[in-house]
Amino acid sequence: MISGQQISASLWADVSPPREAAAQLQARTETDIAVIGGGFSGLSTALHLARSGHQVMLLEAMEVGFGGSGRNNGQVIPTMTAAEPDAIEDRFGEAGERFVGLIRDSASYLFDTAREENIDCEAEQTGWFQPAHRESRLALSRKRVEAWAKRGAPCRLLDRAECEEVLGSDLWHGGMYNPTGGHINPLALARGLAAACEKRGVTIHEKTPVTSMERRDGKWCLRTPNGEVTARAVMLASNAYTGHFTSALAPKIARSVVPVLSWQMATAPLTDEQRKTIVPGREAVSDTHGDLRFFRFDKRNRLVTGGALACGLNGAERLKPLVGRRLQEAFPVLGMPKFDFVWNGYIGMTEDRFPFISQLGPDFWCWAGCNGRGVGLSVSLGRELAAAIAGQPVSDLALPLSDPKPIPLHSLIKTVAPPVMLPLYRWRDGRD
Repeated sequence: MISGQQISASLWADVSPPREAAAQLQARTETDIAVIGGGFSGLSTALHLARSGHQVMLLEAMEVGFGGSGRNNGQVIPTMTAAEPDAIEDRFGEAGERFVGLIRDSASYLFDTAREENIDCEAEQTGWFQPAHRESRLALSRKRVEAWAKRGAPCRLLDRAECEEVLGSDLWHGGMYNPTGGHINPLALARGLAAACEKRGVTIHEKTPVTSMERRDGKWCLRTPNGEVTARAVMLASNAYTGHFTSALAPKIARSVVPVLSWQMATAPLTDEQRKTIVPGREAVSDTHGDLRFFRFDKRNRLVTGGALACGLNGAERLKPLVGRRLQEAFPVLGMPKFDFVWNGYIGMTEDRFPFISQLGPDFWCWAGCNGRGVGLSVSLGRELAAAIAGQPVSDLALPLSDPKPIPLHSLIKTVAPPVMLPLYRWRDGRD
């Protein structure tokens, strides 16, 4: 297990519709396509393959939504964190242009998928707002709005007065608003996608980690603790958790992603009076700080927020006053908020903040490195990867292929990066 993760009860685990666990794999079997990982990427890939009539088996090491997919803040954001449209297109050419289009439409595609599959995941397409925490950062907001608007995104730049109206706070200076974004209950979405998969004939096995795989007689052989699967094609969808259960599964992938612990928190439900003045339109909000400020409401009018720590020791108790003071500063009507839930999970970060989408062998596909934007991106990429696995030419798809890039001294980097980078981000946040 990755050091540091605390399997504490999340808000989402407390409120999501229950799911009857799928059986462990206990035999040798065959399938056309095997998917490794029961998060958004794996579930979306399996669902899209099943929709077109393919035989699919999904193997999940714990339970559906165990990893970052079921533990995140639930914000549905149609951008990347640092990979901007121009840079994506410069690096990948026509494939990059198609990928930028996928990112642009990814939030709407997620909400459309939830509606089509009748998934009760508290979906609210109320928009996503990225306010500038310093006046100087408005230049970044303006540049991003221009870049995405040029590519057909319905985003716009809000001035300070409009920003204050959206947030109910005068602490920010304006920023980028995109009406296609919003928020969901991520664990409920994962469980709903699993139910949609099973309805279409996908076989799911939980508590079934894949411990190793090899190419044999023109097919892939996947071993699990109590079984074995032979498949024509494989989709590896384990992201930051690729090295979580065994180092032998796909070490090149595991060493190309830095698993960064992401802390999430939920306040007690706000009063009606507080609710009316704080983010009255219920948008998802994540600002321009490197040490990010982010928040949104859930169905029960809790503010779902979070923070970052350089060291996870006693993290929940250390975060409560830190994040509480930040919320109180932004929204004095809150006072010092009470937090009913604090939990965490890993997101997969890459050195250059670009995800990598790779074909690792014959009929063996993978993508990793969500860099904090995996919710909307994963569902759309699952559609594209399903098409590639089904035989559609990559030249027709929004798949800018690149090789994973193992990070030198990876074990050391994933240990020292948070203590080093978080103070640097905080230092930068206070400067123009």
